[in-house]
Amino acid sequence: MAGVILAGASLLGPIIIGVVLLLLIIIVVSNVVIVPQASAFIVERLGAYQSTWETGLHIKIPMIERIANKVTLKERVADFPPQPVITKDNVTMRIDTVVYFQVTDPKLFTYGIVHPMAAIENLTATTLRNIIGELELDQTLTSRDVINTKMRSILDEATDPWGIKINRVELKNIDPPPAITDAMERQMKAERERREAILRAEGEKKSAILIAEGEKEAVVLRAEAARQQKIKEAEGEAEALLRVQTAMADSIRLLNEANPIEAVVKLKALEAFSRAADGKATKIIVPSEIQSLAGLATSLKEVFKDDKQ
Repeated sequence: MAGVILAGASLLGPIIIGVVLLLLIIIVVSNVVIVPQASAFIVERLGAYQSTWETGLHIKIPMIERIANKVTLKERVADFPPQPVITKDNVTMRIDTVVYFQVTDPKLFTYGIVHPMAAIENLTATTLRNIIGELELDQTLTSRDVINTKMRSILDEATDPWGIKINRVELKNIDPPPAITDAMERQMKAERERREAILRAEGEKKSAILIAEGEKEAVVLRAEAARQQKIKEAEGEAEALLRVQTAMADSIRLLNEANPIEAVVKLKALEAFSRAADGKATKIIVPSEIQSLAGLATSLKEVFKDDKQ
């Protein structure tokens, strides 16, 4: 019996040691912490802040240290519901805001304020009401960039003690009252119609100018064509007259070179007189020399006739 007890005791020792080693391994493994990228862990020791673990492998002391908060360092987006605001000219509208922020100090983010997201939402709504209250409706609708810049500056300064940096603030939607919206739509429609009328008038004006310029060019071209035609006619008449004068000069030159006798000269005079007599003159005075020359011409004609026979 004693041998059995001793054998059992000898076996129990290794089992207990194995269990203890297994528990130690489990405890060690469970306290090995890996912090992922773009994250930070806040570690407390006995309830007090101990350190901020960054990306990598860490081991915490069991039962003494604990991870109080796991903070992501990535940029976040907070889309807040529409907030009612009143403009300087007493127009109530609803504006919803989008805030882009990032945690820069995990310790301040953990211990600086309770419920930081709710704090940012309330601060955004208050800041928005203050800014819009200094602007009129038209300024609110046309000054989004100015409002965004002011809100980002104010929110960033207010959230700095919380370890939060405000990167951007955007006014997502601006919803005026229905009556204001209808009036704005009517105004925009009237403005579009006015612009269309101006464009039509400008188009008609340009068209009339083009037509007038076309008619003017046509008149100028017709006048130029008529002028060119007259110039050509005058040049033709001048050329014809020049040719006649040249022919007469050549005839006189040839006649002078031939040294004609007086009878031939008188005969030429008779030919010229006969051509003059073919005109419409009703009375012709014949010089005495031409009368005697007429008889001579008749005689010469008969002589030439006999020679040909």
